Amino acid sequence: MRCPYCKKENDKVIDSRSVNEGTAIRRRRECEACNRRYTTYERIEEVPLFVIKKDHRREVYDRTKALAGIHKACEKRPVSLEVQDSVADDLERMLREKYEKEVSSKVVGEFIIQKLAKIDQVAYVRFASVYREFQDISHFMKELKGLLTK
Repeated sequence: MRCPYCKKENDKVIDSRSVNEGTAIRRRRECEACNRRYTTYERIEEVPLFVIKKDHRREVYDRTKALAGIHKACEKRPVSLEVQDSVADDLERMLREKYEKEVSSKVVGEFIIQKLAKIDQVAYVRFASVYREFQDISHFMKELKGLLTK
């Protein structure tokens, strides 16, 4: 590690601690050339996950976009923010376990739809109507009939 003060590469680690719930290591260092102390952080380099959109564009997965859709579907419904956050957490866990670099937006949308169907049927239909782009009332009725037969 290069000293930020004298730019020499000769230092020693004085203290190491886990920070941010174990996602990083904080190291306190001392330069052996100028004896000044400084702190460095070591983190795992995460490879971004790209979502392949319906029009074949790729964009970096954004939790806030998924959460915004969930929040909108659950608006004025008896679904707590904790439950909504847990859907986003479950989605991220599944994405990390099954996908390394790219995932289809269809996988993301269908995962959220399945979770919402178990939590609140109105939120499920709201999300599905936007995600599946219902064109008319017949698509909407087909989805409702599917719910009623379950």
